[in-house]
Amino acid sequence: MEAPAPQHSPPDSRDPDLSIVVPAYEEAQSLPELADGVRAACEEAGLSFRLWIIDDGSRDETWEVVRGLCEDDPRVAGVRFRRNYGKSAALAVGFDQVQGRYVATMDADLQDDPDEIPALIDKLEEGGHDLVSGWKKDRKDPLRKTLPSRFFNWVTRLFSGLPLHDFNCGLKVYRRPVVKSIDVYGELHRYIPLLAKWEGYDRVAEKEVQHHPRKYGTTKFGVERFVQGFLDLITVVFLTRYAVRPMHFFGSMGTAAFALGFLVSLWLSFDKLVLGHPIGDRPLLLFGVLLILFGSQMFTTGLLGEMIIRPRMEDPSTYEVAEATGPADEAAEVLEG
Repeated sequence: MEAPAPQHSPPDSRDPDLSIVVPAYEEAQSLPELADGVRAACEEAGLSFRLWIIDDGSRDETWEVVRGLCEDDPRVAGVRFRRNYGKSAALAVGFDQVQGRYVATMDADLQDDPDEIPALIDKLEEGGHDLVSGWKKDRKDPLRKTLPSRFFNWVTRLFSGLPLHDFNCGLKVYRRPVVKSIDVYGELHRYIPLLAKWEGYDRVAEKEVQHHPRKYGTTKFGVERFVQGFLDLITVVFLTRYAVRPMHFFGSMGTAAFALGFLVSLWLSFDKLVLGHPIGDRPLLLFGVLLILFGSQMFTTGLLGEMIIRPRMEDPSTYEVAEATGPADEAAEVLEG
């Protein structure tokens, strides 16, 4: 006689307390254990939940497993990509679907522990934070992954100003408005705390979380991700600091280059006209001219950037309004607009 199928609690008619987004790429073996862990952790904490598993174009049985989990438990839902787009795309699609007050993300390889989610939510509420990121302090990975990761995190802290030890930890908890406000694409999933800070959600905290050795399969990330991560860091720093004021970036470089080139040219003019020295064969002359040309080009690039960005900045919908006060009808109109 076959054992009866497991019976799970029906979904709430209202929005769940928590939505959990899990990108998965060829993780068929780990997903049943992951779903059981999420279910046990949320039920013990008294949290209603919706688990979103995003199949990122897997070529194994991942999607069949996801479909089975959805049939067994209506609190589990899945999305399948036709091909592999990457973790950022999977998170972006998941963020579009989430409901409820809180949103959690975690990896599908069982190295993140679902039991940590309630504690992360508690820290989110206790500190009034917008986002709490996990910190895999005792990381169960080989040195070829941990050493480059530590260097990567140090550089990111230096550039971003956020005092996080582990930017790339997949285990994070957010308030839902945070994930609805950020655009995650390319490889920017590593910099979600920085993207959130850019949107005004700067109450970011960190909590140590347990990290497990990989149980099934092998890692899907190679050494090239650290090179890509550094390039993405440059991208996100530029976007977060200068996307709405490009003249500050290009103009600063242009001013410095033009001023230095002008001083070089002024000295050479004095050397030629007053001291009578020949300057036609001096490399310093070419250097000064190049600096002036470079400075002029940077100014032009900054002005073009300002002209491109200005129409978007004049649109009120560019800015996200957190609160409004005053007459009720006018305040509602501001928030809806």
